Parts: sequence; C-alpha cells; structure tokens
Amino acid sequence: MRCTERPEGDEVSATQTPAPQPSAPLAEPETKIAPSRWQTTLQAIVTGNGIISLLAVLLAVLVGSIMIAATNEEVQTASGYFFAQPADTFAAIWEAVTGAYAALFRGAIYNFNADTFEKGIRPLTETLKFATPLIAAGLGVGLAFRAGLFNIGGQGQMLMAAAAAGYVATAMDLPMGLHLVAAIVAGLVAAAIWAGIAGLLKARTGAHEVITTIMLNHIAFYLLAWMLATQGLLQAPGSSNPKTAPMAETAVLPQLLGPTYKLHAGFLLALVAVAFTWWLLERSSLGFRFRAVGENPSAAKVAGIDVGRMYFVVMLIAGALVGIAGVSQVLGTEVRGFSGGIDAGIGFDAITVALLGRSSPIGILFAGLLFGAFKTGGFTMQSSQGIPVEIILVVQSLIVLFIAAPPLVRAIFGLPQPGRPSRKAKRVAKARRSETEGKSETEGKKVSA
Repeated sequence: MRCTERPEGDEVSATQTPAPQPSAPLAEPETKIAPSRWQTTLQAIVTGNGIISLLAVLLAVLVGSIMIAATNEEVQTASGYFFAQPADTFAAIWEAVTGAYAALFRGAIYNFNADTFEKGIRPLTETLKFATPLIAAGLGVGLAFRAGLFNIGGQGQMLMAAAAAGYVATAMDLPMGLHLVAAIVAGLVAAAIWAGIAGLLKARTGAHEVITTIMLNHIAFYLLAWMLATQGLLQAPGSSNPKTAPMAETAVLPQLLGPTYKLHAGFLLALVAVAFTWWLLERSSLGFRFRAVGENPSAAKVAGIDVGRMYFVVMLIAGALVGIAGVSQVLGTEVRGFSGGIDAGIGFDAITVALLGRSSPIGILFAGLLFGAFKTGGFTMQSSQGIPVEIILVVQSLIVLFIAAPPLVRAIFGLPQPGRPSRKAKRVAKARRSETEGKSETEGKKVSA
C-alpha cells in the first residue's frame, strides 16, 4: 500500500496555538516630578505643630479684638446709627482695637511716649521679669509631658522651693555668694523632692500623677501657710502677719541692669534652664529614654528601659526646673518678704506655656515671653484704654482652646490634615480616575463593536 507523504511543515497540530498578533506599543510610565526644596519646606511648615501654635495665637487675638470692640463705649454708640452712617462704626472699631494693642505694645515692649530711651525700654524689662518664672515652670511641665506625664503640680513645687529658699535666705547667716548659692540649691532640692513624691508613687504603685500632684498642691499650700504662721520657721520675728522677713542682702539675686529696673539674674537662670533642657532632650541618652517612654512605655520596656525609674527621675528634674521659678520669685522679685500667694498662679499658667510651646524648650521660651508680655501689657491696656484686664485672660484661655483642637485650626485656615491628602491631591486623583474610567468605556465600546 502506497502512502502519500505530506511536505514537511504542512502538518498542523490540533493543539498548536495560533501565533500571537502584534500588540499596540505599551504606554510609557508617567514620570513623577520630585518636589522642589521650597515645596518640601512649605509642606513641612503647614503640616507641622509650630504653625498650629502661631495660628492659635492669631485666632485668639482676633477673638479678643471682637471682644474689645464689643465692650468699647464709642463702638456701642456708633453702632446705634450703623445703617445711617456705617463708616463711623468701622472707624470706632478700628480705633478701639488699634488703641488697645498699641497700649499692649507700649506696656510690654517699648513705650514710645517716654521721654528717654531708658524709660522707654522699661516695659521690656518688666516683660522679661514676668516671663522668667513662666519659662522655668513651663520647662518643668514640658519635660514631664515629653516623658508621658502630666505634671500639674507646679504650684506645690513652687511653694516648696519658695519655702526652702526663703528659710535659708532669712534664717541663716552665710558669706556673700555662698549664701545665694545655698538658697538656690535648697529651693531646687525641695521642689525636686516634692515632685519626686509623685514620680515615686507613679513608679511603685501606678498612682496617676494628675491626682497625686493636685493633692500635693493642697498639702504644700497649707504647709506653707502653717510655716508662715509659726514663729521660728518662716514668719517674720515679732510679727503676727503670715509673711516672712525680708531676704538677706547676701542671698538676693543681683539686678542685671542696675537699680532702675527690676530685671534680676533669675532671667539668666531661666535661660540656662532652657539650654540644659534642650541638651537633655536632644543630646543625652537619658533624654532619649525619656522620649522613648513618652512615645510608648510598653515598647520602651521591651527595649530594656526601666520605665518606673524614668518616671521617678524625670519628675525629679521637672520639679527642680519648676523650683527655679519659685527661687526667682523669692530671691529676685519678692525680696521684701512673701506670703502664701507667692506662686501667683504661675504653676497653672506654666501648663498653658508648655502647651503653646509644644513641650519644646525653645518653644517654651518664646511662649513664656509672649505670656509675660500679655501680663505686663494688660495693665497698660486697662489704665490707658479702660479695657478690662480679664480680656487678656480670655485670650490666654482661647490660645489653649485652639491648641487643643488642631483639626479645627487647620480647617479654619484650609491647611492639610496630617495623614490625609490635600485638596489639590484629591482633585488630581479624581481627575485621573475620571480619565481612567473614560478610557475603559471607550475600549469597551470598541471590543463590543
């Protein structure tokens, strides 16, 4: 039987797949343009925490301006015929607000109505004097914040520092120089021990530092009241008033600019405290452990950090920093003797300063200066413009309110929220989705056709 052979290459296998058809060239991937240095810097500014503090102050000042205008008699009178002559109302508002803040500047920075430069610069020295205890106490509160502790015992720590420093300055007779150093060291040690009690309770028993520091504030207040009412402790000899004797001249902080001004060397102590706190947090291994515990105590414990010991140590240092505020008040500001109100609310104002400064030493420095300016200029606003000094307190409270609500501040000024795409990024993403969907529909129609 003869079979016919087929030429080689003519066989087609049943399982052979047809040759692939040439496809359309692939689209080149989109090249992303790297942001410039200025764009990166701007993005870091608008998404950082510093801009929130600045905008919180701005919002508080704006709300304060509304309150100043609302309480001004000329504005109230002009608003009675607003629809007849609206320009009068706006002019009255402008004069009220600008006059108030001009008075604030004259009372806090420079009095341009003074006869001489020496008199004109005196408000700035008063601002620095008022800011000194705020900066020191704010550092103590901010350092505890960085370690995850809420130290609101600044009042008690200041009172104990004042009691110890005042006792050394009035009851002991030491040589000049040594007397001042002994009084300062006594105040810092007393404040550190008082804060260390709360740290020890936190480390050993888990007692919440908010409760313990509040209770220690009350204990310190009544303990100081007892000392001031007891002869031989702090009460001035031969007096029945709850007040100490004047501080010995050998234990008084020297004046920085002479007797004409009230600015004393306590301001230098506050600046040294700022530098020390910055070095501690940013350059030391102990500060690194503080920050690690503040970020995540459980992770820090796994990494081998003794969390309880860090709580105790950070409260000791924080108390000593607050003690600088008490020492500066006793040995620099109230050298003629002090009573139970020596803290003057600084212990609680320090919480606001620490919040405004974002617990950063440099931020706390500027926040303390700002609040010192508010306190000093508020008296000039009240005396020259008739504005209630309580408005300054309202502005300070509003600053805390806005700082506590960063999403609100970002929404008011249209800033991007951290972790969320910006409005521009949303628009670009939406445009790309629309373009992709349009291409998909076009390709689907071609295939169906």
